[in-house]
Amino acid sequence: MKYPIVAYGDPVLRKEARDIEKGEIDVKKLADDMFETMYAASGVGLAAPQIGMDIRVFVVDGTPINESAETDEDIDPSLIDFKKVFINAEIIEESGEEWAYEEGCLSIPGVRADVYRPEFVKIRYFDTDWNEHIEDYEGMAARIIQHEYDHIDGILFTDHLSSLKKQMLKKKLTNITKGEVDVDYRMKFPK
Repeated sequence: MKYPIVAYGDPVLRKEARDIEKGEIDVKKLADDMFETMYAASGVGLAAPQIGMDIRVFVVDGTPINESAETDEDIDPSLIDFKKVFINAEIIEESGEEWAYEEGCLSIPGVRADVYRPEFVKIRYFDTDWNEHIEDYEGMAARIIQHEYDHIDGILFTDHLSSLKKQMLKKKLTNITKGEVDVDYRMKFPK
């Protein structure tokens, strides 16, 4: 089932999501639906708040980034076999040098900006079988995780921008909240 993507301005995107209990929801079905929704919108990550659920679940799949690589040298090794579901995730450590990359977000279509994030992340989470994992990620994989993790903490990538950059984007962001945006996927706009 494809969900509409919740647009910038909806309060659920600013809420700190809650942990879920085993058996509370069908996490396998939810994950499948989230992947279907993410792929339909050409995304590489999607957090539950972006489909209107205030729970600590997000999915990632970096495969499309590597599939668009023009040469073998452009393939990012951190994204090979990087399709995962993170339930009740907790970032334990972020380290390394911060580096810039132009990020975007399905909830904030048409807006992209450089965001600085640390190059390494250690994260604890549960998979859809409720097995606990503690794993280290680097590079683009770490960035995708940090971006989606921000969503479950009520943080958007635009929060990482300078005051000047935020001011420059104000009109675009206002238009998104009004539904004045052209996308090829379903969205749910604030009332």
